[in-house]
Amino acid sequence: MSVFIIIALIILVFIIIYQIGKASEYAVVLRGEEKVKAQANSAIAILLVVMFLLGMWGIWECHEIFKDRLLPIAACKTGENYDAMFKYTIIVTGIVFFATQFVLFYFCFLYQDKGNKRTTFFFAHSNKLEVIWTTIPAIAMAILVAIGLRNWYDVTSVAPAEATVVEIVGKQFNWLVRYPGKDKELGKRDFRKIDDAKNVLGLDWSDPHNMDDIISQNGELHVVVNKPVKLLIMSRDVIHDVGLPHFRMKMDAVPGITTTMWFTPTITTEEMKQITHNPDFVYEIACDQLCGKGHYSMRGTIIVQSQADYDKWLASQQTYYAANNPSAVPVAPASPAADTTKPKKDSVKLLTSN
Repeated sequence: MSVFIIIALIILVFIIIYQIGKASEYAVVLRGEEKVKAQANSAIAILLVVMFLLGMWGIWECHEIFKDRLLPIAACKTGENYDAMFKYTIIVTGIVFFATQFVLFYFCFLYQDKGNKRTTFFFAHSNKLEVIWTTIPAIAMAILVAIGLRNWYDVTSVAPAEATVVEIVGKQFNWLVRYPGKDKELGKRDFRKIDDAKNVLGLDWSDPHNMDDIISQNGELHVVVNKPVKLLIMSRDVIHDVGLPHFRMKMDAVPGITTTMWFTPTITTEEMKQITHNPDFVYEIACDQLCGKGHYSMRGTIIVQSQADYDKWLASQQTYYAANNPSAVPVAPASPAADTTKPKKDSVKLLTSN
């Protein structure tokens, strides 16, 4: 029954619209076509001006509402450069947008049809106008592109020699982060040696540099504040994308190809919690490339900390080889419980000697 009621209402609406149209035609005949046309044109012109003013007011109100809901300040120098580039782009395009929209609506009001009065002038071509509206946008775009290329070069250029090198690998559906051990060097990988149970990145155990490497499988990236970090970005299966929104950076993770980018974090996680007044704040690693049905869950975190805290955290981590080959590691003494560093040092020596 409800279906018939809906169909009847739709038909009724069309009938009402049709009758309104017919009534308008009769009004034109009775009142005079030219008079009605002039009144309609005047009303439309006024409504266009009102629409323009309401649109500008709406843009301003949206800005006021959302300006404090965007990402917090950039947490690295490169991010600050990108924010500046974005601001300049908004200023330039905003001026052009406002000017063109103002002229568009103003002309609609100024040159409305007022009967026999001719208020417009038509010309087919103007070389002067062509040069102006081609040259000025071209120069503006060239400047914006040059700024963008400079920022892109800063991200992808050779990292400083003192930069910490960290490998981040995407797989469906989580991030794998590998840190070099005490030798400060990452070992070789071979995709043919990948084993989800015991060798998630396919580390080549014939390379001694792999013996002290540390792998985080929970997508947690630890970096030192005010110290450059270079990311070696790879993928184990499909195309992913390492997105660092708080640092205004992103880079594709492509199977079979190593991409890189580097940055210097300037605000620790604890400091950003105070800036944002959010005690639960975390820097996020997002996958910015649709990578499958579990894409929504592919999220990692970045911990920006002092050098002392980073060294303490790194010393507490077990090497990936030792974690997957417990029989090769000497059994730690039951006491004292606080002495946890010595067994790890002994285990590294044993593994290296083998």
